[in-house]
Amino acid sequence: MTGALIFIKEDLQISDLQVQLLAGTLHLCALPGSMVAGRASDYIGRRYTIILASITFLLGTTLMGYGPSYLILMIGNCIVGIGVGFALVVAPVYSAEISPPSYRGFFTSLPELSSNIGVLLAFMSNYFLENLSLRLGWRMMMVLPSIPSFGLVILMLKLVESPRWLVMQGRIAEARKVLLLVSNTNEEAKQRLNEIEVSVGIVENCTLDIVQVPRETRSGAGALKELFCKPSPPVRRILIAAIGVHVFQQSSGIEGILVYSPRVFERTGISDKSKLMLVTVGMGISKTVSTLVATFLLDRVGRRILFLVSSGGMVVALLGLGVCMTTVESSTEKLLWTTSIAIIATYVYVAFMAIGIGPVTWVYSTEIFPLRLRAQGIGICVAVNRTTNLAVVTSFISIYKKITMGGIFFLFTAINALAWCFYYFLPETKGRSLEDMESIFGENSKSKVQNDEAREQH
Repeated sequence: MTGALIFIKEDLQISDLQVQLLAGTLHLCALPGSMVAGRASDYIGRRYTIILASITFLLGTTLMGYGPSYLILMIGNCIVGIGVGFALVVAPVYSAEISPPSYRGFFTSLPELSSNIGVLLAFMSNYFLENLSLRLGWRMMMVLPSIPSFGLVILMLKLVESPRWLVMQGRIAEARKVLLLVSNTNEEAKQRLNEIEVSVGIVENCTLDIVQVPRETRSGAGALKELFCKPSPPVRRILIAAIGVHVFQQSSGIEGILVYSPRVFERTGISDKSKLMLVTVGMGISKTVSTLVATFLLDRVGRRILFLVSSGGMVVALLGLGVCMTTVESSTEKLLWTTSIAIIATYVYVAFMAIGIGPVTWVYSTEIFPLRLRAQGIGICVAVNRTTNLAVVTSFISIYKKITMGGIFFLFTAINALAWCFYYFLPETKGRSLEDMESIFGENSKSKVQNDEAREQH
């Protein structure tokens, strides 16, 4: 979409407002998709929900590639948005639930890495497809994602179901077989199965192949009520942490900068469309390489450290970008050095985003929810993520026209500084079992209460 928007605007003769709506519609339609995906993945399983998401992508991208009018383009974008909502919920949940604790950070960050590889391939294809005719070029950009969508449908037919979902359904024998495939040893598989059984309420070391599980457990009924109506202190803290990391991920400004980066670089003096597409390729490389590095650091240095390093680096990069753009906008002459500084600052910003906040947000929020709440809890997080994303994407142009391009980067600087303070108080989850998360947040809540009581006594 980053590259296609330039050509869509020219071909269909649409306004800046329509451009913002087109960019934001996908995120708006991801909201109902994410809310339905959580319940669907509890009802039909993680595997079939991924297949359903892929089919939705396939239909939406094909319609967008056809795109004879703005209306059809918007409809196709809405369908893709629903697929995005499904995928953002179920991909990290599936990855986390089949991964052993020692490698969970690596495996759960793979969806984010794959997404960034997709962004890089999109930027590269935009650069080459830009040479096609105006009418054909952007349509090819829109239809290309249908290829991996079709491939994923085929691949998922061969993959295993989440062992945790199988236990939720009482299908112990099937869960045992899957855990033997995805564990390093038989002992590890047995231990993981016992922990999952206890979390679901099944007797530990159950020897039965099939166990009768309450309907509420099988379907995920009551999860939203537990999260919002009468949550326990640990669950309340988990919900605040999960929602918080998603709000700060998207309010950091990343999506606005990615989508509208050609406009940012145009302000510094790059007017040639081919050069604009080439600059975005560099941005995609920076994002992908940094995310790849993050996948290996997550299980080594931990989630919290990456959050802090990432947000701190983003503050510095955005501050530099804000100063650079303010200089450009206040100068009456064309300053050649500002182009280089703006590109470097953007690449550094994207790199710091991708090494921490980008992948770690999904890993952290996915692993902290208890099994009974995980799918629908992530659905809530995705809804918050897309809502914040929608607000940024649909208002980016309007805000910078009000407070200048430099001003909006200073605004994002302040938001990321606030995010750093939030990340500082998050508990570390590296190497801990998914079934331990409630106790981790409970311990933190308990220690806080004890500290408060000691302070009052003192």
